[in-house]
Amino acid sequence: MSIAPQRPPTWQTPAGVIVGRRDGRVVRATGIRYARAGRFERPVPEPGSPTPIHATEPGPACPQPVAPLLESLLTNPLGDLERDEDCLHLSVTAPANVRPDDRLPVIVWIHGGAYIWGAGDAPVFDPASLVMEQGVIVVNVTYRLGIFGYLHSRHSPANLGLLDQLEALRWVKNNIAAFGGDPENITASGQSAGADAVAHLMIADGAKGLFRRAVLASPPLGVLPNRARMYAAMARAADLLPADLPVDDLVAAQRRIHAGVQRFGLKAAMAYGVEYGRTPLPRERDRDEAWRAAAPDIDLLIGWTAREGALFTVAALARLTRTPVVGPLSQRAAVEWVTRVIYAKPSQAFAARHAAAGGRGYRYRLDFGAPGNPYRAAHMIDGALMFDRPDVWADSPLLAGLSPARVDEAGQLLREIWGGFARTGTVAPIDRAGVIRLSPLA
Repeated sequence: MSIAPQRPPTWQTPAGVIVGRRDGRVVRATGIRYARAGRFERPVPEPGSPTPIHATEPGPACPQPVAPLLESLLTNPLGDLERDEDCLHLSVTAPANVRPDDRLPVIVWIHGGAYIWGAGDAPVFDPASLVMEQGVIVVNVTYRLGIFGYLHSRHSPANLGLLDQLEALRWVKNNIAAFGGDPENITASGQSAGADAVAHLMIADGAKGLFRRAVLASPPLGVLPNRARMYAAMARAADLLPADLPVDDLVAAQRRIHAGVQRFGLKAAMAYGVEYGRTPLPRERDRDEAWRAAAPDIDLLIGWTAREGALFTVAALARLTRTPVVGPLSQRAAVEWVTRVIYAKPSQAFAARHAAAGGRGYRYRLDFGAPGNPYRAAHMIDGALMFDRPDVWADSPLLAGLSPARVDEAGQLLREIWGGFARTGTVAPIDRAGVIRLSPLA
């Protein structure tokens, strides 16, 4: 007796009828277009489709340069994703048994990568474990990067990538109920540049009411201030480029522009990024007041790793560390300085301001890794725990010296914190030595 094949999951949404696929204990609708935009144009929301939307293939990544550091630490982090300027797509992952009336909490994931690397559908950001364990719906967003999305010039408005993210949040707000999600319980979350993006979505014009909670994992807030001179230098270089350059030539120009502003020091570590005083952001001198005004309406989970700076200094100082005594001490000092100045101290200030303005939430410090591993508790270690794809993370130097069971135990703990926060905005304080310390903001 033959068994009829199981029908693919189908959702009736305002965007149209969406046909997805089953993937073990989750269902997925991938590569859904949420907006359109020509090169250097503001995004326009995608209208409802009169024909079924077949959402079974991942969306493309924005064109981007090779990332040697990521390639050395992760196994094929972007997988087989295509690169295309037409990249404004998102993907929905939900529990396989979800029903339209379940009203599950929704986590919108804004990927990191210094605003020049990454993609929402990259295997390194697969949310299946978080979805299965915590009974949440996760939406992965792809947006424009680098010169395509974060460089104001005569060709391009500023903050196009941020405007893309706003359109994605609007799509989620309007359509997620059909997937069994709660449009009144949306958490915007991100790591590194993605966390920076979420911090600015909190104060972006037009974002009010689009999300109720925010997760900022390792936001590089220390590189934000006083970037106007650097942006002006980048704009002058971009102004000399023809607007219709082929994509590969534009990516090459992006690298040259980035290299040309290294004199600006730490700011150039994340040269592409949001620009204050241009749509949809307030002026820089008004941003702190804008964050204070937003605080009572947004629950906040903000944190950093114990040794953020290790990701960037281990390779850079490899030769120095071979010098007895002085080498290891110099590397330790560099790790501590980068961690404190770019991540820990400004995150503590962000948390304190949020609490003082009437905001609720938690802050955490993640300290996880094998003793003796130079990458212990480095920037990105939270990604290895949150998105536990063995084919991407298992051989990473970030996890060297750790058993799979140890990684899974810590990953379940971190996913439980994120899931609980997304559900209710509350999490029991935790002080687990060697993993995480989490406490209320106040």
